[in-house]
Amino acid sequence: MNGTLAAIDANALSFAASYIAVLVLLGMVLTFRVIFVRRAEKVAIGDGGSKELALRIRVHGNFCEQAPMLCVVLALLPVIGAGEWMVHVVGLTGVTGRVLHAIGFSRSAGASLGRVVGMVLTAGALVIGALSLLVLAWQ
Repeated sequence: MNGTLAAIDANALSFAASYIAVLVLLGMVLTFRVIFVRRAEKVAIGDGGSKELALRIRVHGNFCEQAPMLCVVLALLPVIGAGEWMVHVVGLTGVTGRVLHAIGFSRSAGASLGRVVGMVLTAGALVIGALSLLVLAWQ
């Protein structure tokens, strides 16, 4: 980048913001799923011994462990000069991964196709995004 910021592709930035917005909304859905069970079972802290609440807390927690890294990568890609196509590769793969993982994990605390595929897609999006950031940062 020769000491200057790359020209920011407005479309790439708009799509990155859109993927981030979808991730935030998914996070809120998972948050409300925890709140609904807390209220129904009158549990303010912890899981109160409820397997359903413990599972929903963990689904939300896993999302909160992965989604912020995905958001950072998506926000930085257009700023550092990535094209719209790269934002779509990382965004679509990452969002699809988070949705599949949340669905699969919500249905079973054990291994499930949605959980495994979701984590593979999420990890793939993060690795591709991180490597793209490194290449763009040093070319």
